[in-house]
Amino acid sequence: MRVSRIYVEEPLDVGTRVLEGDVAHYLGRVLRLAPGAPVRLFDGSGQEWPGVISDVSKKSVTVELQPGEPGLPESPLQVHLGQAMSRGERMDWAIQKAVELGVGEITPLSTERCEVKLQGDRADKRQAHWQQIAISACEQCGRSRVPRINAPVRLDEWLRSVTADLRLVLHHRTDMQLTNLARPSSLALLIGPEGGLTAQEIDQAEATQFRACRFGPRVLRTETAPVVALSVVQQLWGDF
Repeated sequence: MRVSRIYVEEPLDVGTRVLEGDVAHYLGRVLRLAPGAPVRLFDGSGQEWPGVISDVSKKSVTVELQPGEPGLPESPLQVHLGQAMSRGERMDWAIQKAVELGVGEITPLSTERCEVKLQGDRADKRQAHWQQIAISACEQCGRSRVPRINAPVRLDEWLRSVTADLRLVLHHRTDMQLTNLARPSSLALLIGPEGGLTAQEIDQAEATQFRACRFGPRVLRTETAPVVALSVVQQLWGDF
């Protein structure tokens, strides 16, 4: 029997926890769980709390939590993904799969050829939407720590602020292979938009200690590139 994993924002502890709002609606109305059903709650701290539903009402679900247990260990490779924004479900899909593949942090980027322009309330709403996608991905894949989805920024701002042992920009017009690089403990990974990064943007990345690297002979779509790149780096330096 599959046990539902649910993220809650407030810190958890052993004892009775009353869940309300969207979480209660999901457990009681969508999944139709009844008293006696097992669940697992996590709060992003790396711990998980097994529990049993004791009551279901129209507006709340009550769970009796047992002592916390260590959750799934995170990858030893800390990856900060800088992902150029794309339209609609392509960006959602890229974030979802990046979380499943162990990314530690994601920053949506505005680039010269980027089709998406976000400011003000629209940017805040999209950030909240993408953070919820990350939470849902963690609930599904077993992660107990939720990657942070940062507010969208311009590429040049991100290049100046990001720090990592190794910084890579995906670029199919280079001969650099990952196997030529030493194992890092942290990695910054830059993925361009559908039309690709401009030559000037690649020069800007290289001027801030990013190294151009290719992941095979084919040109990948912007939502495919992070899946391939994260799979490869997790195989070489992470926990695959």
